[in-house]
Amino acid sequence: MSYELYYWPGIQGRGEFVRLALEEAGANYIDMAREPNAEATLIAFLERTDITHPSFAPPFLKDGHVLVGQTAAILLYLGDRHGLAPKDPTRRLWVHQIQLTIADLVGEAHDTHHPLGSDLYYEKQKPEASRRAKWFREERIQKYFDWFETILARNPDGDSYLVGDTLSYADLSLFQVVEGLLYAFPKKAKALLAESPRVSALREMVAQRPRIRAYLESDRRVKFNEQGIFRHYPELDR
Repeated sequence: MSYELYYWPGIQGRGEFVRLALEEAGANYIDMAREPNAEATLIAFLERTDITHPSFAPPFLKDGHVLVGQTAAILLYLGDRHGLAPKDPTRRLWVHQIQLTIADLVGEAHDTHHPLGSDLYYEKQKPEASRRAKWFREERIQKYFDWFETILARNPDGDSYLVGDTLSYADLSLFQVVEGLLYAFPKKAKALLAESPRVSALREMVAQRPRIRAYLESDRRVKFNEQGIFRHYPELDR
């Protein structure tokens, strides 16, 4: 039976973190965002009244009778089933904690272009976005990168992975968030990445994994664009 991944069509968004895990696992899945009438299908699913545990918003993953929402929860579910999380419960919780911190970073990146709310177009909040982006560039990105560098440096099993000596979904998610920051803030992100050798090495390692590389080079990988979470507005990357 195939997984069904539901997300908005035309953007990577939070669904991309799940796609990377599914691709690395070689899992059989249907990306419903790439199917005909994707948005209508998604909305119809969200409006169903026969679901006991409805998701608040996409992404959500359907596995037979199991429905899991929230990116971190989906990855926790997939990690246990596809060898993308440690078996040790303490380490498994640590991977989950890292993922939740990555989710915080993703939220902050989004708020640089929509600091007043998603109900307003970017053009309606440009002054506020400029101030928010300046703080994010000058303070927050480096703080997150420093934390990831620290985690890698303190890993008892070596600095190749965030946790243990094998790849976890947290490594895949760190790769994705770095890619997003390089797209949205190329000047600042490149400079900080040059000062973060372990994060940089992890990014390169993930990109060269056979299944991930094949996915990145395929037309199934939606390109970053100005409708997603990571958006490149030159005036915000000064």
